[in-house]
Amino acid sequence: MKRSFILSSAAALLGALALVACSSTPTQRSAGETVDDSVLTGKAKVALIDNDLVKADEVNVDTYRGVVQLNGFVDTQAEKSAATRAVQAVSGVKEVRNNLEVKSLVVAETDRSVGEVIDDATITTKVKAALIADETTKAHEINVDTNSGIVELGGFVDSETAKNRATEVARGVSGVKKVLNDLQVKPKS
Repeated sequence: MKRSFILSSAAALLGALALVACSSTPTQRSAGETVDDSVLTGKAKVALIDNDLVKADEVNVDTYRGVVQLNGFVDTQAEKSAATRAVQAVSGVKEVRNNLEVKSLVVAETDRSVGEVIDDATITTKVKAALIADETTKAHEINVDTNSGIVELGGFVDSETAKNRATEVARGVSGVKKVLNDLQVKPKS
């Protein structure tokens, strides 16, 4: 009885979402598309966790209309390639945009002290706060990762203007050595 109530509630919720799912704009997803993208993001994260070559906790996953974007810093090119293969194998993924940066290619020095790691976390927090404070950027659409003072911006934004402004904001934060802007402008379809 309890199970049938839960199933009927779930069916009603899915039906309501299906009715709302019809209204989308070129840069805004419908509710159905948002749910689909959330499911794909979850499946992609599971695929990364299941892959022995990938340190899944170092990879940010964003999905927009079936296009999955991978952001963050990884140890090797093999790990970057394995992440792409793992996510490509997920049913429903239309495209994988792998923006993962190989740490050794970004910074010559790979052994970092605890202080450097803490500094990177502080820089990430400052960049996120600056993006939130900026009226032009939609901070919730932007992932920020930092490694040795190098900031990577990832995610999907509405326009080139928003993408460029995010770079400006990040560059203005104390301690930022370089900004890698891997933001993607949402496809207009």
